[in-house]
Amino acid sequence: MVEEGTKAPPFCLKDSTGRERCLEEFTGKWVVLYFYPKDNTSGCTLEAIEFSALEEEFKNLGAVVIGISPDTCESHARFIGKNNLTVLLLSDPEKKVLEPYGAWRLKKMYGRESMGVARSTVLVSPRGEVARTWKSVKAAGHAAKVLEALKEAAV
Repeated sequence: MVEEGTKAPPFCLKDSTGRERCLEEFTGKWVVLYFYPKDNTSGCTLEAIEFSALEEEFKNLGAVVIGISPDTCESHARFIGKNNLTVLLLSDPEKKVLEPYGAWRLKKMYGRESMGVARSTVLVSPRGEVARTWKSVKAAGHAAKVLEALKEAAV
């Protein structure tokens, strides 16, 4: 995982419409980067719905919420439509952001090890520094925990 207090690695990825979005366009705002394994799976859907439900509160604190997974732009568009999501989803099939942020790592599941996306979150300050990290998270209730941490940090 990226280290708290370091500069957040810059990136540009495409959103669900194919538009390129770069971290630098959010300079001056808090940025919640949440990394998740796959669109339309139960945990990822729950997490995306919870972040979307709290998005207005994040915005009121000067924050933008961005979900990143290896799924395609088209998959993100279907995921957003199916679940009425409002958060920004970015596509990283080549792991250009997942790897430097430490979200692409060795995972153990059912006694097997394989590389994959570890559900994790990074809070980037308005100055572009890593303010807080959550290395391994459970989907349920995570968005509310991030919101609480942002409330503390944004004071």
